[in-house]
Amino acid sequence: MPALTVIGAGLAGCEAAYQAAERGIDVALYEMKPRRYTPAHHSPSFSELVCSNSLRSDSLSNAVGLLKEEMRRTGSLILEAADATRVPAGSALAVDRVKFSDYITEKIKNHPRITVIEGEVEKIPDEGVTVIATGPLTTDALSDSIREDLGLTDLHFFDAAAPIVSFASINMEVAFFASRYDKGDADYINCPMKKEQYDAFYEALITAEEAELKEFDKKSQSTLKVFEGCMPVEVMAKRGYDTLRYGPLKPVGLVDPRVGKEAYAVVQLRKENREGTMFNLVGFQTHLKFPEQKRVFSMIPGLENAEFLRYGVMHRNTYLNSPGMLSPCYELVRRKGLFFAGQMTGVEGYVESAGSGLVAGISAARRAKGEEPIVFPTVTMLGAMGNYVSVGGLGEFVPMNANFGIVPPLDHKVKGGKAAKNEELSNRALEALEAFGATD
Repeated sequence: MPALTVIGAGLAGCEAAYQAAERGIDVALYEMKPRRYTPAHHSPSFSELVCSNSLRSDSLSNAVGLLKEEMRRTGSLILEAADATRVPAGSALAVDRVKFSDYITEKIKNHPRITVIEGEVEKIPDEGVTVIATGPLTTDALSDSIREDLGLTDLHFFDAAAPIVSFASINMEVAFFASRYDKGDADYINCPMKKEQYDAFYEALITAEEAELKEFDKKSQSTLKVFEGCMPVEVMAKRGYDTLRYGPLKPVGLVDPRVGKEAYAVVQLRKENREGTMFNLVGFQTHLKFPEQKRVFSMIPGLENAEFLRYGVMHRNTYLNSPGMLSPCYELVRRKGLFFAGQMTGVEGYVESAGSGLVAGISAARRAKGEEPIVFPTVTMLGAMGNYVSVGGLGEFVPMNANFGIVPPLDHKVKGGKAAKNEELSNRALEALEAFGATD
């Protein structure tokens, strides 16, 4: 009987299974393909890339570049496959999709300690060490089992999240801290607009290109029409020129200290984490394409050079409200030996999903040996992601890409701008990872 069960052979599941097997654990890896496919998947191979062949930046001045380097140094199968099948893409790591998936499939199927079992898993195993890595399109049967076993109301919903920007990239010579009517603490950053600035922004917003709904989202398209509390900002704007000015961009009670009076419109940003390194655009849930978000939202005074740590999204998703439910190693707090990995946990992106699988797989292997799981240092990107999933930020929990905003800040200043500071954060992380070393 295998010591570990892994459900799902996507990036997270394959990484988890491989990490455990490499540590001497017999693994049963369940995958419903090719007997059944989700609407997003078409290939029988494992770790199928469905949205892009790019695994994003490979530079250490970029958060996902740091994450990939940490994973390489921890023996990641996904990064091994990516490096072996990469195609020219400048400073980004892009891969041949077919060769990438085939490489991983061959490694998994030929591993002496991994047994692949084709078929759908409809319920959480009652006993044994398990990693569930079935992704945002988890089948209804397994979703129901997860929901019932964990006492949740639902797992399927539209994920509506506003963009998040780095505080360091906000132009505070234009933006200012204040609360409306100076009531309470000045916790909001306010970006004031003159009429001509609002006019240009409004026109760009209502004519911007929206992201195309995937087939599995189209069935729920009507849901967007009734979500008044999380209506896309571009849809709200199309209801009328002044709709935003009487809604999320209402300037009343916010005096611009530069001119001593209220602006024509004001975009507010709210802290996304306790450290104040990340801020989200209040009321800016959106379904615009990512490049359009960058173009249009950078027209907001104070955000001209904003670094977007994550873009706004509105789509059907399946993930846990993980803070307080999962530990930093992705283990269910109230049931030792049950781990989750991938987008189900609230990480966002291919590399992040694989990273969570790496951490969960290492800790699951330790559980199978009767040992305690390990928690990566929070100064590493692997540790920071686990910490974010376990603790969350301020406000409602939303999925998050790897970014330097979730990493503890440096205790000293660095000359040379953002790139130099990020490289210093990366150097600190890699030194901590080497010193940590407890991945056997």
